[in-house]
Amino acid sequence: MSHLPGKFVWFEHASNNVAKARAFYEPLFGWHTEMVPVGDHRYPMILNRNQGIGGFTTTEQPGERNRWMAYLSVPDVDAAHAAALSAGAKSLVAPMDFGTVGRGAEVADPTGARFWLWKSAQGDRADDAVAPAGDWYWNELWTPDDTRALTFYERVFGYTHDTMDMGPQGTYYLLKKGDVMRCGLMQSVDPKAEPLWLPYAAVDDCDASAAKAKQLGAQLLSGPDEAPGIGRFAILADPLGAAFAMMQQAPMSA
Repeated sequence: MSHLPGKFVWFEHASNNVAKARAFYEPLFGWHTEMVPVGDHRYPMILNRNQGIGGFTTTEQPGERNRWMAYLSVPDVDAAHAAALSAGAKSLVAPMDFGTVGRGAEVADPTGARFWLWKSAQGDRADDAVAPAGDWYWNELWTPDDTRALTFYERVFGYTHDTMDMGPQGTYYLLKKGDVMRCGLMQSVDPKAEPLWLPYAAVDDCDASAAKAKQLGAQLLSGPDEAPGIGRFAILADPLGAAFAMMQQAPMSA
């Protein structure tokens, strides 16, 4: 059993209609949902190629925004929670155990983006050289204050970063643990947009998958477009309004 601190290891769709979310994502990505016991209740776990990659859950507050929630692997949830708060984060769910599955806590970073701190009792899935279709490819923070967010994530979680010039859209930050790229960070194009972590799912054909998503009720927000040297991507809102993205990876050079 091993852990990969700094990796986003789980993604959970929180909405006011789990059945509707399943009816969209299962045919889109070929996911299978299985009810598994967690503590005293059963949890709708998302499986891709028989691997657990996430889950569906119900939003807890009336009127709460439907969204994808990202889980960040940390060595010690309580210590990471305390460090995050001391660096300006807000606690949303205090550290707690989830049956025999693991320990977690939810925070909002200093710019308002929500995510979970997580320590799995089973360890973290190993990295794939190439993400299989339907699995998670990337996670990206859209924030109204990229400088403040970058300072927070580097201070609390020990990331370093590389940069990419996106022209008029500014600088894209590639956050790393050691030599491994773990996530991205960028200034939101719309300063009024809600800060959020945007998950990318891997697909074999971005254009076909985006078209299928639209047929299933999604709204296409951007693309499909080329990210030179990376692949072809699209950004969408699912029928419940939760933002997500998809990436068709560019062929690996020999």
